[in-house]
Amino acid sequence: MRPFKHPPASDLILERVLYALSDPVRLEIVQRLAEVSEASCGELDGGRPKSSMSHHFRVLRDAGLVMTKSVGTTHMNSLRRSDLDARFPGLLDAILAQRS
Repeated sequence: MRPFKHPPASDLILERVLYALSDPVRLEIVQRLAEVSEASCGELDGGRPKSSMSHHFRVLRDAGLVMTKSVGTTHMNSLRRSDLDARFPGLLDAILAQRS
């Protein structure tokens, strides 16, 4: 299994972060990850098809919101809160405070 690619914190782009968070499924993933230290893809899929969830996780990784690592055959995800807070202070807190 090849490792996942994650952009360095210095390369995070606001427009990509906001685009990734504009989808309700991806926003829900980020909200759930904000509550736990890490979670598997299966814990975050909400019963949705694996193919569509793979796309959502890729968008979140590419935007720099989520860090994914392989643990055996499981993919564990965590929110890159410290990187996001350093690059865009207060943004994640403001978004998470707007729970519907």
